[in-house]
Amino acid sequence: MLYEILRTFFVEPEQVINLVISICLGIFLGIGIAIVYKYTHRGMNYERSFLTTLVLIAPIVTMVMYFIQGDLVISLGLVGSLSIIRFRTPIKDTRDMVFLFWSIAVGLGAGTYNWTVSIVASILVALAMVFLFMIKYGTPLHAEFVLVVSGNLDGRSKDLERIIKKYAENAQIRSHDVQDTHWEVIFELKFLKNRDNPSQDLLSEIKSLEGVEKVSLLAPQLALPM
Repeated sequence: MLYEILRTFFVEPEQVINLVISICLGIFLGIGIAIVYKYTHRGMNYERSFLTTLVLIAPIVTMVMYFIQGDLVISLGLVGSLSIIRFRTPIKDTRDMVFLFWSIAVGLGAGTYNWTVSIVASILVALAMVFLFMIKYGTPLHAEFVLVVSGNLDGRSKDLERIIKKYAENAQIRSHDVQDTHWEVIFELKFLKNRDNPSQDLLSEIKSLEGVEKVSLLAPQLALPM
C-alpha cells in the first residue's frame, strides 16, 4: 500500500529510504561533531547556538544534495537562491571554520550516499582533534605577559629592573608615562622561568618596593584558556 502511494507521487521508495537514512546519519554525525567541539573548545568566545548550527548543517546539506541529484540546472538555480543568504555573524575563531567545513563535508557525504566514508572519515578527524587537544598543540613555548607598575619610585627604578630580570629572560619597556611625581611604566615580559608561582613572587617583590602603588600582570592573548 505504501509502495503504491509513493509511486503515485513519482517517488521511488528506495529514494525515500535512502533520504531518511542520510538525514539521520547527518544528524548523528553532526551531534558527534558538536560533542568534539564542546570537549576541545578553549577560550571565552563559546556560543551555545554554534553547537546547534553544527548539528543542523549536515542534514540540511544532505537535503540540498538530494534536491540536486546530478541535475546541473537545479544546482545552478539552488546556488542562485542561496546567494541571498548573508552571514552577519563574524567567525571569531579560525578553528570554528574547520568544524563548519567538517559538518558541510559530512552533509555532502551523506547526501551522495557515501555513508561508510562519512563515518570513517569523521571518526579519524575526531581522533585527530582530540589528540591535538590533549597534547596542547600550538601552545607557545614562551609565555608572554604585560607588566604594569605605577607609583613613585624616587630613583629606585634600578631595583625594579633587577627584580624583573630575576624572573624574566627578556623584558622590554612598552611605554613610560610620567606626571609630576606619579609615573606608570609598562613592560613586555617573555618566558617566565620555571619556578613555583613565578608570577606571584614577581608581583610580591615589586609590590614590596617603596613607592609602588599598583602592579598588574596581564596575559594579552585574544582567547584566554578556560
